[in-house]
This record gives sequence, structure tokens and C-alpha cells, in this order.
Amino acid sequence: MIAARRLHVAAELDARLPEWDAEADDVLVCRAVRQETHDVKTFVFSGRSPRRHSFKPGQFITLDLIIDGRAVNRCYTIASSPTRPHLIAMTTKRFAGGVVSPWMHDRLKPGDEIRAIGPMGEFNCVDHASANGKYLLLSAGSGITPMMSMARSFHDLALETDVLFLHSARSPADIIYRAELALMARSPGFRAVPICEHDSLGESWTGLRGRVSLPMLQMVAPDLMEREVFACGPAPYMAGIRAMLVQAGFDMARYHEESFNFDDLAPVDAALAPPANWDVAKTYKVEFTKSRRTIEVPADMHVLAAARAAGMRLPSSCARGLCGTCKSKLVSGEVSMQHQGGIRQREIDAGMVLICCSKPLSDLVIDR
Repeated sequence: MIAARRLHVAAELDARLPEWDAEADDVLVCRAVRQETHDVKTFVFSGRSPRRHSFKPGQFITLDLIIDGRAVNRCYTIASSPTRPHLIAMTTKRFAGGVVSPWMHDRLKPGDEIRAIGPMGEFNCVDHASANGKYLLLSAGSGITPMMSMARSFHDLALETDVLFLHSARSPADIIYRAELALMARSPGFRAVPICEHDSLGESWTGLRGRVSLPMLQMVAPDLMEREVFACGPAPYMAGIRAMLVQAGFDMARYHEESFNFDDLAPVDAALAPPANWDVAKTYKVEFTKSRRTIEVPADMHVLAAARAAGMRLPSSCARGLCGTCKSKLVSGEVSMQHQGGIRQREIDAGMVLICCSKPLSDLVIDR
């Protein structure tokens, strides 16, 4: 396969390449797998035929996988830069007890095909560009991936930016992209500052140690208040960052954060909670064919929320119309659906809906 692709270098570099479009062909082919640290790998993908991948640094893509016969959806940030559009890369940490990351680490190999939706996402440095070109990128663990897409973009474009990238890791051996960050830091206008909690076996850490604190931020970024701040990491990490910035009097309109740990997305329950003023006077019957349940759903309530309130256990994850886990066939009836990219237009045209973000406009029959 590698030899076959080598023969098509001219086709890959054709400036007229069409964009990869999940609506037209949602298949991505794994082209390479790289070991980043002992428990982190990068997976590189392209279309089945040469395509350009267009996205904003920081956006994500939703993988639509079949694992052991079960449909699973997961969102992963694109770690590569849109300045290198022939390939996209996702970097994942192997989470013990997880479903998708162990499958990717153990079984996904070059030549394998997967399906995906996207790209999408509002967390990016295009829609939230700094007015003065000053950025502070903060990440912890595998939360480094959207920051890396931004950093690679700034680096490739050689923009007149001032980028400070603070990344927290457990130890020097856990610093993802360590060599590349060091290389990028040789360019003017870019500083990479890893922070480690402890030494690695065989390497004593001589840089900043411990956890991010406000004095540490103010030491490495005396102009903190002038920067556009992006943060990604575990929920406690981002909660700490938010608290520090508020304490410092930072303008939180210039603070942006993201999490793709589905556990961290967990205002799921809040997202599924009934609205305060829902219209109980107007309800519709919703029949679920597979479970043979029929429930009453208020007109102002999402179908999934009503199903959960009725004690039904239906597949769902983000509850925000992002991941596609609750995608279902609408056999009859009409809904109002406000999704955030978790479903393709051709799926909508085929009668599929995301029940987490769909409200009934009539009685419904759903194939669930």
C-alpha cells in the first residue's frame, strides 16, 4: 500500500484537490501510527483518495466506530495543523477500562478504514483570535491536542504572534510532543514551558515542578492580562485555571476552554433536565419500537430527557447533539432538532435524528 501511494505523489500534491467531505464520503484511512509516550499514540488519517482536510485549529472530529459489533461514537480533537491539509492526526491516551482508546491502541493499524463526522467545534483560535497576537495555551495530559493544532498553525504560518504554551505532565517521560515543542521553541515568538509533577525513572526534572499556580502563571507571563487564554485538560485542572484567572481579575471573555473527556462533559444530567417552564399542558406520545415503550413527552422537552425521566436507559453520551451516540431512526412524526454537528445531512434526509436535542412537534414512533 505504501508503494502504491508513493506512485501517486503528484496526485497528492495537486493544488486542485477537493476537500474531504463527510457528507460525500465519511471514510478515513489510517496511514500511520506513532508512539508518542508509553501510553499515548498518534493516528494519522487521510481520505481514501487524495483530499484536503479543512478545519480550524482546535476543532474536533467524531469517530463513528463499530467495536465488537457495537456502534460507538467518540469525539477527538485534531492535533495536526490545517496548514498541512493532506492528513489529519488524532492523538489519544490509552485509558484503562475504556472502550475506544484501547481498541485504537491495540487494533487500529495503517490501512484500516474508519468512519467519521466533522470537523466541528467552537473552541478554536480562528473564531477567538487575539486582537494583539498574544496567546497563552494551557493544557494538561492529553488535553494538549487542540493546543498543538494551534501551536503548529502559528509556527507554520510564521505569524507575528507571541505564543506561550504551558503544558502540565506527570513526569518528563509523559510530555507529549516533547521534541517537537523544543524544536518549535527555537522560533521567535514561541515559548514552550513544560511543568512536571515529579521525575521520571532515569531523568530528574530541572524545569518548573508541581501544579500550575497563579504566582507561576504571573512569573512566566508577566503580561498575562494581555493574552487570549485557551485551556484544555481534566475538569479539576480547568476549574483551577478559571479560579486563578478570576482571582487575578482577568477578563474572562478572553478565556476559552474545552474538554473531550466524556465524564467531564457531564453536565449531561443538567443538559437533560427538564426546562424550568416546560409546557406540561401540551404533550405528545412517543413510541419506542424496540423497547415497546410509549411515553408522554412535553412539547418543550427533549425526547431523551423525557425517556430518562420515564426510567428508560437509552444509549447517549454528550447530550448536546455533538457525538451522535443517541442517533435513532424516526419512523413517523416530526421533531425540532437543534444539533451541533453530530449527525450528517444525508442521515437527516434518511430520517435519522439525535433524540438528545430533538423536541416533538407531533406524536412520534422511534426505532429504539
